[in-house]
Amino acid sequence: MGGHIDLYLDIASLYSYIALMQAIKTQDLLKQHSVELDIHPFFLGAVNAGSGNKPPWTLPAKAVYGVHDSQRSLRAVGLSNVSPPGDLMQVGRTIVPLRALLYVKTRYPAATYLATWRALFHAFWTLHRPPITPEALGETLESIPANTNANASLASSSPPGKGRDGERLFSAEEVADILQAEKSVEYKNALREATQRALDQGAFGAPWLWVTNATTGESEPFFGSDRWSHVYAFLGLPYQDVELLPPGTAKGSEAKL
Repeated sequence: MGGHIDLYLDIASLYSYIALMQAIKTQDLLKQHSVELDIHPFFLGAVNAGSGNKPPWTLPAKAVYGVHDSQRSLRAVGLSNVSPPGDLMQVGRTIVPLRALLYVKTRYPAATYLATWRALFHAFWTLHRPPITPEALGETLESIPANTNANASLASSSPPGKGRDGERLFSAEEVADILQAEKSVEYKNALREATQRALDQGAFGAPWLWVTNATTGESEPFFGSDRWSHVYAFLGLPYQDVELLPPGTAKGSEAKL
């Protein structure tokens, strides 16, 4: 057993948000199975352009179906009050926050990195304040309470600059450093390289997973937030798949394992 999962996400992708929540839920179990999970920001706009793909909501039939599918998927990971913040073609220009995430990833503990992902997704999809400019990103970073963690509910977000008990995850100086770093050549190149790496692996959308089995040395791509059972099978991990129960047993959510 054992292996490595590279998970590529963009905050403009709703299913990336869902995949992040799934990854947060299973990260400790994955560690117990000697599976390393590495979350990478990548720019979905460039992936679509590079692969020739188009966002699913640009096709009317997929857009209609997507309303049903997204709500089911959101409920499954406990997310609510989630909806697009406007024209996704406009607000999907997420290069600024993605470069900032790369800086946070290299300079802060993993828990801080995951909490930042959560806060950026929350700002985008629930608060409808897409952190896609330095000013908007700074407000979001300043609003993250110090005791925020990746599993915490963000339903009652604090106003910008005020965390719970007056403490923030990032100080004003740290926010300034993050905003300065995202403009640098280093993190511009880092985002470009991560995006190209996913494209070289065959990426055409988000979330994109590149999974390596440590025992066999083989790697395979997976796409979407609903492919985890295939990932576990590829890694040789024990898992329990969806199972239809006999009549007379609990129904619906009561029947979940």
